Formats: sequence, C-alpha cells, structure tokens
Amino acid sequence: MSTSVTQPTLGLVGWARWAWRQLTSMKTALFLLLLLAIGAVPGSMFPQRSLDPSRTADWIQRHPDAGPILDRFYAFDVYSSPWFSAIYLLLFTSLIGCIVPRTIILARQLRGQPPRTPRRLERLEVHDALVVRDEDVPAALDSAARALRRKRYRVARHDDETVSAEGGYLKEVGNLAFHGSLVTLIVGLAIGHLYGWRADIVVPEGESFVSTVTRYDTWAPGPLVDAADLTPFELTVEEMTARFEEDHQSQLGMPRAFSASVTYAERLGGEHQPGRVAVNHPLELDDATVFLLGNGYAPFVTVKDDQGETLYRGATPFLAQDGTYRSTGAIKIGAAEPEQLGFVGLFLPTAVIDEVNGPISIFPDLRHPALAMSLYEGELYPEGGAQSVFTIDTESMTAVGPDDGSEDVARLWLRPGETAELPGDRGTITFDRVDRFAGFAVRHDPGQGLVLASSLVALLGLIASLTIRRRRVFVRVRPAGEGLSVLHVGGMAKGDDDGLGRIVAGIADDLSEQHADTGDGTQPRVG
Repeated sequence: MSTSVTQPTLGLVGWARWAWRQLTSMKTALFLLLLLAIGAVPGSMFPQRSLDPSRTADWIQRHPDAGPILDRFYAFDVYSSPWFSAIYLLLFTSLIGCIVPRTIILARQLRGQPPRTPRRLERLEVHDALVVRDEDVPAALDSAARALRRKRYRVARHDDETVSAEGGYLKEVGNLAFHGSLVTLIVGLAIGHLYGWRADIVVPEGESFVSTVTRYDTWAPGPLVDAADLTPFELTVEEMTARFEEDHQSQLGMPRAFSASVTYAERLGGEHQPGRVAVNHPLELDDATVFLLGNGYAPFVTVKDDQGETLYRGATPFLAQDGTYRSTGAIKIGAAEPEQLGFVGLFLPTAVIDEVNGPISIFPDLRHPALAMSLYEGELYPEGGAQSVFTIDTESMTAVGPDDGSEDVARLWLRPGETAELPGDRGTITFDRVDRFAGFAVRHDPGQGLVLASSLVALLGLIASLTIRRRRVFVRVRPAGEGLSVLHVGGMAKGDDDGLGRIVAGIADDLSEQHADTGDGTQPRVG
C-alpha cells in the first residue's frame, strides 16, 4: 500500500532566507565581481555621453540602425545605467553579507580559548613523542607553553596534563580585510563618481586659463557636482618642452621627455608660484590635480581682410596624427564678411613633399616646418551645433577654388614668416611662427584616497590569507610506569600545510633537549 508523501513548503520567510544565503555566498560575490567587470566593457567600447556628448551624438548619427538600440540599453551611459547600478549594489550587499557573519565568528573565536587536547594525539596527521621523568612533567608542560607563545600561538591549559595552542588567526583577519577593502573600494569609487569631475583643455605656450566650466574644452561632472561650488585656479603655460631621440637610428624620432613649465595660483587672484607638469608627475592643487596628457604644435597665424583689418591673430592647436607629429587642425574666422571663413589642413614640423603620399613630416621636432591649408566659406556652426576645435564641418561650407577658375580647392603652402593672398581678394594669411601647446587633463576625485588605501589593505589582506596557515598544536602527558611518562606532541592544520611537521618537530626537539632524561644519560624519542 503506497502512501503519498507531503513535501514541506518553504513559505515566504523560508524563500527569503534561501535567497539571502545565495546572495551572501562567496560564489555569488565572485560571480557578481566578474559580472561587474564584464558590464564595464561597453564603457570602453562605445563613447560615453558623460565624457564627450558631441562624439556620442556623432557615433549614433553615423550608425542609425544600431545607435538608437544601443542607446536604449544605456550603452553610452554605462556607469549610470540601472543595470550597472544593480550589479554594483548587489555586489556591495553580497560582500556585506559575507563579511558580517564571519567577523562575528572570528570575534567569538578570539574571545574563547583553543579547544581541548584530543585523547589520542598519535592519530593526528603530524605527531611526535618523547620520554620524561614524572617529576619533570610540570616543567616540560610549562616549557611547551612558553615555546608556543614565542611562536605567537594562543595557549590554554585545560588541566594539568595537557597544553592546547592555536595560531594563524591573521589568515582569517587577512581574508576579512580583503573583502572589507572591496567594500570600501566600491564606496570610494561611488564617492568619486558622484562628487568628482574631470575636464580637458589645450593651452598654447604663453597663454593662461582659469578653471571654470566655460573655459574647458570638455567638462564631465559627477551627478552631485554643482559647478558653482568649484574653486577656480589660474594656470599659465610658460614653456612646453619636448625631446625626441636623435642618436639611435632604430629609434629615431621616439619621444624621450615632455614637460610644461607653468605658473599657477591655487585661488583666483592668489599668489602665483612656478611649477612643472610632466608625464607621471602631475601638479597637485587643493581641489584638483592637473595631468599632462598631450602636447603638440600650435601655428601662430594672422588673417586679415582685403582692407588690411585683422580678423584673427593667435596660436591654433593642431592635433598630432602619428609619431612624426603630422598634425591636422582648423582655423575658424567667424568675423569674416560677407561669409565666414574656415581653414583646414596640415602642420608638418619637418616637412617634405613625397611623390606618392604628398606632404609628410619625417621627424617630430621643428626642423623644417610648413603649413598646408585649404579654404572654405559659409556657416561655421550650422544650427548652432557643437563642434571640435580641431575640425570644421566642411559639408555645410563651400570650398574656395584658386583664382585661375579651376574647380580644384585652393591650396596654401606656408613656411614661418611667409604671407599668402587668399583667392578672390578675400585678404591674406600670415604664418608668423610656431608655438607648442600642452594638453591638460584636470581631475577632482574626492574618493581617490579611500580607493588607494582600500587597494593597499586588500593587497596586504590577500597576501596574509594566502601565506598564513591556520594551525593547532597539542601536548599531552601519558604515564609510562617506572617513574617515566610519555610527552606526546601533535598538530593539525586547516588545509594542506607543509610546515606543520617542522613546527611539531621543533617543539619536540626543544622539550627533548631540556627535559628528556631517563637517568642513564640517554634522551629517548618515541613516535
């Protein structure tokens, strides 16, 4: 006769406990950590709207099919997306759930005593023994306790015949420190994301800038940053220096050193002081850090109209495209009439004309500079759209041809100090000289100190958890008759431990030298 079996049901509380145990397991924490790393991959594959809105909009426009779909799944706002935040918060909760119970268990172990000595130490994985006289037993047990304390073991004497010792608690402390540091690392990253900001700016030699939102070329604030709360600082680029390899032919033209000599004031209108910004040597200010991330050339150009009035005069940064500093750039003349003018072209620090490739540069330093330009006219900023300082939207403008009436675009080739007439009596352009520019990245990250400290603690905790062994060592006395006793020393470890045998043998050797004596001059060892 068969009877039906009623399966127990978990209920709401049971399911909640099960879900909490799954979330707070180490396996889940590691999986979420891996998932967080995978989730950050799209942030490096696609332009992020918070860093460069114009580039993001351009990417979506150039990919009309994939762009809107990816945007719907926050591919261009990865780090502020709901799914990335969910992984972030779940990992944070999982780590907290792992750490708190284990910390409580460790605290209880530290408050308690090592466990009692097992009755049969010879059954332990590591064991040794020696014979002592009955009257020497108390002294031998005291010596064993002192030797274990010197090795930083916690020692307990539960009775007059045993010694219990336990060591390696720093292994669990290191493990908890590692996981706790991951929590504080996440908190530090969150603080930096919410309250930090980053900006980029290109500054030619001899020019200054004040740290304001409108002055930066790009500006990416955190969600809780108020631009009105920023403390403006002043910085002037006095000289930008660069050194390239010239002696070794195999490395000819390779960069060797870049640095910018600057003067700065921590506060607007404050006292100016000299400084130097170089690669891996940022300028540390009170509320920001200035990094040197780029450098290049800024041709100093003067453009005049047909009446001789100056329409534009200044250094214009050109962006390097290769190791020889073949640079592209644009000069925008918004004051030109009746139509605005735009020059696009190349700056070549060591210019030659190649029969196949045309104008090229063969060395990155200023040896034989030249400026190759084409001229366009029309609306520089159609519909008021944002535009890079290095480019011009030539599709909304008309190419200006030479005066001979051909349909080719007018080409202007200038050396420093030379002046060229613009086609159609539009005026002149003069290539006065070449300045260098420095590309700065300005960062404010209030969580970086916490992130650095957490990383160091995590590293130390990981080293401790991998190198320290959890061990227990016991000593027990058994009577052997005829006024003698056998002193057993045994040890056990959590996991594989090649050093446990040496610990037990060392304790036994010390006790043998001090107390093992049968009365006939021998020091017997048994085991």
